Amino acid sequence: MTRPDTDAVHLGREDLVALGVHVPPLDLSTTYPLPSVDAGGAAYEQLASGGRPEGAASLVYQRLWNPNVDRFERGVAGLEGLPGAVAFATGMAAVSAVLVATVAAGRPHVVGVRPLYGGTDHVLATGLLGTRVTWATPDGIADAIEPDTGLVIVETPGNPTVDLVDIAAVVAQAGDVPVLVDNTFATPVLQRPAAHGAALVLHSATKFMGGHGDAMGGVVAASEEWLVRLRQVRALTGGLLHPRAAYDLHRGLQTLPVRVRAQQESAAVLAGRLADHPAIARVLYPGLKQCDPRGLVGTQMSGPGSLLAFELAGGYAAATATAQACRLIVHAVSLGGVDTLVQHPAGLTHRPVEAAARPGEGLLRLSVGLEDVEDLWADLDQALPAR
Repeated sequence: MTRPDTDAVHLGREDLVALGVHVPPLDLSTTYPLPSVDAGGAAYEQLASGGRPEGAASLVYQRLWNPNVDRFERGVAGLEGLPGAVAFATGMAAVSAVLVATVAAGRPHVVGVRPLYGGTDHVLATGLLGTRVTWATPDGIADAIEPDTGLVIVETPGNPTVDLVDIAAVVAQAGDVPVLVDNTFATPVLQRPAAHGAALVLHSATKFMGGHGDAMGGVVAASEEWLVRLRQVRALTGGLLHPRAAYDLHRGLQTLPVRVRAQQESAAVLAGRLADHPAIARVLYPGLKQCDPRGLVGTQMSGPGSLLAFELAGGYAAATATAQACRLIVHAVSLGGVDTLVQHPAGLTHRPVEAAARPGEGLLRLSVGLEDVEDLWADLDQALPAR
């Protein structure tokens, strides 16, 4: 059995030698020649019902299947240690597909643990997709379970305050209810939720998996039962990941481990320096002992990651001024790319979240990239309020 760093390079590429190529071919076909009406009809029915194709002659139509998407899915599934994965056009399309599948199974109640990504929080709070949500603390999940609960959703580290949640403890409280873990911040390099009992593992692949801010996608790794349900939702609702994006995201997996570890190293340095800065009220980073009281870094996670948040003593005015004063660090939403980004969650990604659960007005989130850490610190230091 090969190790994760090797898997990241080779998963989804097992058949390249037999094909006589060194990199995966890009298949942009929207439709495929059919061997016969009967064979084409059978293949269409199989794919639209959530099945897999049986050979190149049964691909039928890109909305139902694409080889590049399949390669990316196999790469993610292998890294997460699950039987398979289903990829979608965006992370929110992936979240939505899980919720639609949950409602279709007749169990529309969802238990959500905040903080979550603002888009996930918003779609749950609105009930737009037919779900009903109960918000619970990590220790209150068991009490929130109802007869029609179909899903428990957690994100760890959480967005944007990088809160850590004990996945095994959540799974124990959830009982027979499947647990979905948003693993976007940690990636399978630092955390594999399925090893702790999670039934589904979600990623906004736009972030670390792509890594360069130029390809959007979402993906859910899961058991075979869930894979069939999610493929059916994708086929019928048209949320397929575009082949070109799948190609880029699959390529991004090859450098994922080295990028994540390098970014993490710089984040740890910046977190320590920010904690000593007089303009900072507090720093939130899993690598700081006070932010990991359960000792999950080193057990559940192999490292603290490259996302951190810090709260300005001067509140909203100081936070927004700092974000706008950065010269090297880009003031923008998103995360996980090679360049460092800073954003104000309460005013942007978490603006739709109800006030009681919204991040503080003085909080900034920093996604650390691959620049030299001294250059990053110099930029932060000049942008922060005077000492």
